[in-house]
Amino acid sequence: MKRSSRVRACATTTVGVLALALITGCGGEDSGKSKESGASATTQAGKTAKAATEVELEKLLVTTAEVTGYKAESATAEARAGDSKSDLKVAAEVCAPIAYAVSGFAPGDEAAVVQSKVTQDAKKPTDTASESTDDVSDAEWQAEFAESMNIDMTFLTLSSYDGDGAEKAMKAVSDAVAGCGGGFSVNGSTDRTKYTKIASVKTSGFGDESVAFSATGEPEEPNGATGFTYGEVVRYGNTIAAYTTINLGKVVSGKPYAISAPVVKAQSAKLK
Repeated sequence: MKRSSRVRACATTTVGVLALALITGCGGEDSGKSKESGASATTQAGKTAKAATEVELEKLLVTTAEVTGYKAESATAEARAGDSKSDLKVAAEVCAPIAYAVSGFAPGDEAAVVQSKVTQDAKKPTDTASESTDDVSDAEWQAEFAESMNIDMTFLTLSSYDGDGAEKAMKAVSDAVAGCGGGFSVNGSTDRTKYTKIASVKTSGFGDESVAFSATGEPEEPNGATGFTYGEVVRYGNTIAAYTTINLGKVVSGKPYAISAPVVKAQSAKLK
């Protein structure tokens, strides 16, 4: 599936890393169930809520100064240079909110939307890291390579809704996680992505309600590596934050990971 340019670039890097490291299997998903905290009947105030503007949402995006150990960059203009939400064709319509969320789009019928990329600072090499690949075995080299790529990259989308649009969007995401366990396929303007499994995972617990999930991707080649993407969608009043985290080092090593907790915490502090 052709995604927004920033997500697509990361996906391309993932494929290159997997090929270079000669990994034949990877990933793992967090255990636990998706949490929906604070979901309730829509109030009259909610029905008349007005969405924030794009300018207002941009001011609400977390900044580098607000999340220690990470660099935050606005990616709204970059996202608009790629495919639009309407370019995505989801085989099962109920699964569309998940496809939107992991592709850097708002999960519902938003009135305004902005995007950001929040990247963990690169880790310093350890003293024991070998300076020459001639001195290590293939297994040791792969381990060192995976550790050098052990950096969380989180794609963040803030969207705002009129009336009860945010509540409806959250219900759609929850229904998608519950109803798309067997996976689904997505066609973009130039390519196709197939997810073989969607599973709920433990949420961060922030916001009025939240849903978190893992998406298992079909290998690019026969006997190739299986990719995992982790996402969380959190509602704060009539604003929704959608997070997707990719960690190439964990993909290469086959270790499980999760949405970057510091990013969610820092962004939640600006939205609560």
